[in-house]
Amino acid sequence: MPIYVYRAKKGSDKIVEGSIEAVNEKEAVEKLSQGGYLPIKVKESAQPKTAEAPSLAVRRYRIRSSEITIFSRQLSSLLKSGVPILRALNVISGQSESPSFRNILTEIHNAVEDGAVLSSVLEQYPGVFPPLYVAMIRSGENSGALPEVLLRIADYRTKQEDIMSRFRMAMAYPLLMAIVGAATIVFMLTFVMPRLTRIFSSMGGNLPLPTRILISISQALRQWWPWIILVLALVIFAGRKEASTKAGKIFVSRLNLRIPIFGKFILKTELIRFNRTLELLIKNGVPILKAMNIAIPVVGNEVIKNQLKQSYQELERGGSFGRSLKDSTFCPPFMCNLIIVGEESGKLEEALAEVASSYERDTDETIRVMSTLLEPLMILVMGLIVGFIVIAMLLPIFEINLMAR
Repeated sequence: MPIYVYRAKKGSDKIVEGSIEAVNEKEAVEKLSQGGYLPIKVKESAQPKTAEAPSLAVRRYRIRSSEITIFSRQLSSLLKSGVPILRALNVISGQSESPSFRNILTEIHNAVEDGAVLSSVLEQYPGVFPPLYVAMIRSGENSGALPEVLLRIADYRTKQEDIMSRFRMAMAYPLLMAIVGAATIVFMLTFVMPRLTRIFSSMGGNLPLPTRILISISQALRQWWPWIILVLALVIFAGRKEASTKAGKIFVSRLNLRIPIFGKFILKTELIRFNRTLELLIKNGVPILKAMNIAIPVVGNEVIKNQLKQSYQELERGGSFGRSLKDSTFCPPFMCNLIIVGEESGKLEEALAEVASSYERDTDETIRVMSTLLEPLMILVMGLIVGFIVIAMLLPIFEINLMAR
């Protein structure tokens, strides 16, 4: 379908520029009018050029998710203010702190300047702009509402990043305690315990059972530590290799869903991501089948992803999306029922939004509980381990004192 570049007026004084797909110029004008724009200039664009593939220098860098979110919000603000897209890309590129992302924006600017459509150019960077992002941009171009779509993308990404950020913050302190506690235990077993062992040996007599256990562990660590590290490294390497296979991914995904507390948290996080993505796509006019095709890969858990694929096939055959979810093992009744009602009422995107909002509240509560309980739990566990070591060290001294009396 031909691409038409337009310059249009929105409101009393706002001028916007962009591109739109249409059969002919008349249809392009009609689409713009339906979107609330007053067309000033509409002309057929040259055949979109394929942007050059990213250079190897750019590919070596990882672009942070927050960079894409900031870019989306800034581009939306600039386009809403009537700044032409080429000028907007130049401004954002100059403000970017990441050299690799600045290079990408420069390449995007050059390709758009040569006549390429923004969504087609972004498609050349799948590691930076995922299929969801490209599909949303394309729908915004087609509807003439690119600034609004960019703002929705930015809000969506902000919510996703916020959930993961709060989870990492909740886990940071317990993880730090675990590392410090483990280092303390290794230090006591490898440096303190050998010196006490020599003292206990010179005293003679039978040592208490806890002390003998501690001495055995200490000796094993000092004598076999290279082999212990090697075995652990091999186990981690073999585990990661196995987890990268299809069967391994399914096994790990199933195991993750069965972990107490964390399993439900992982499930709800995946469902939030899927529902928010699907809602965003449907709200922007993407057909349900295409929207699901884009939304399903967003899910990281293989078990959930496979069952969603079955729901997609059922929908493709003309069945009900919500009813097909009822047959799955992961979908809670709350989500299934809301989606069924949404399908029947023609307000599926509202049902998806309600499901996502409800699970977001649940995950907020779970994160709060985890951050509250994990800290004292870690203190208790570390206290018990260190307490056992200290008692095992002191028991022989207590026995000697009793014998002396």
